[in-house]
Amino acid sequence: MTTPVRLAVIYYSSTGFSAEIAKEIAETAEKAGAEVRLLKAAELAPEAAVASNEAWAAHAAASAGIPEATPADVEWADAIIFGTPTRFGNISSQLKQFIDTLGGLWFQGKLANKVYSGFVTTATAHGGQESTLLALYNSIHHFGGIVVAPGYTDPVKFVDGNPYGTSHVDAQGANPVGEETRNAARHQAERVIQVAAALKAGLA
Repeated sequence: MTTPVRLAVIYYSSTGFSAEIAKEIAETAEKAGAEVRLLKAAELAPEAAVASNEAWAAHAAASAGIPEATPADVEWADAIIFGTPTRFGNISSQLKQFIDTLGGLWFQGKLANKVYSGFVTTATAHGGQESTLLALYNSIHHFGGIVVAPGYTDPVKFVDGNPYGTSHVDAQGANPVGEETRNAARHQAERVIQVAAALKAGLA
């Protein structure tokens, strides 16, 4: 592509599963020729809560070098892929808080006509994966954004089984991110970049 798509991968992760998918998406997008920013939503939980969970504390330390997302990153991007664990069938408060900081950009019309997509992790099967992604996409409709879900546009999606976005069941930390999830994440990244590139060229 002559003018690279600018992609922001913005996620929240407590114990690392969403972070791992975000990294897979970012690396795939870079290989597809995009300029990528891998960013995390700021932690809202108190330090004592994080410290009380060994996996949470370990991930917080391991991801300390990942920059925190800002509204300027969203303004910069042509496409944004959000990632979150589910919380009672909805997106995490950390990611929601970040999205709520975008009101100024929304008011200026600067969130419109960008490509958006999402991915999710849950502890259990049927633990709110689809409802979480649909809840995320509610905000995108208000932005005037263009939702690019993976759909069933590749054979890997019939294995993954979630047309709304990449999803992973971590089984309370016992199920690592495997090839099924990685393949779905790669396809989602490639599809987002393909559509965003076409849109960017068309608007130009």
